[in-house]
Amino acid sequence: MKIVGLTGGIGSGKTTVAKFFSEFKNVAIYIADVEAKKLMNSSEIIKTKLLEEFGKESFIKGELNRTFIAEIVFKDKEKLAVLNGIVHPEVRKHFQKFIKNNQDKAYIIYENAILFESKSNIFCDIIITVYADLNTKINRVIARDSSTKTAVLSRIKSQWSDAKKMLQSNYIIYNEKLEDTVNQVHKIHNILTQ
Repeated sequence: MKIVGLTGGIGSGKTTVAKFFSEFKNVAIYIADVEAKKLMNSSEIIKTKLLEEFGKESFIKGELNRTFIAEIVFKDKEKLAVLNGIVHPEVRKHFQKFIKNNQDKAYIIYENAILFESKSNIFCDIIITVYADLNTKINRVIARDSSTKTAVLSRIKSQWSDAKKMLQSNYIIYNEKLEDTVNQVHKIHNILTQ
């Protein structure tokens, strides 16, 4: 079972690329961010630790107060490291179960924005980085999250640079024009399933 790490900076289009890979019936997709969000609301281990670390405001009516947490962690690298230290071990356990349940697939795409930062790259056989230029990324995130340029740049700065990610990747998908992106996905899929 090949584990293919799929990463890229915020707004690069990782989720779009993962969607293109999901169109192949013999590929399983695991979106770490989506699963982490679910686990933050469902895992008692995570909830307890978040309440201890960030206080009662971390949850509103049993649901994670994402805005409150984001305000803290994107301004303080140490707090971001604490948050990741709480969430990532549980996501890893969850992912191990996902692997066991998808043994019939050709490979698994493990989409994770902070693949390198969380050291999850060590579990991957192959790594793909999705790249888009800075202005494209900023505009995409502003449109998607109704965010500000300052907030987006702050989040970009909290991640590894594209250059650093690309140097450690087996493949790079340049995600500017969708048609080109689809062609690159098909090319990589053909190589991975030979």
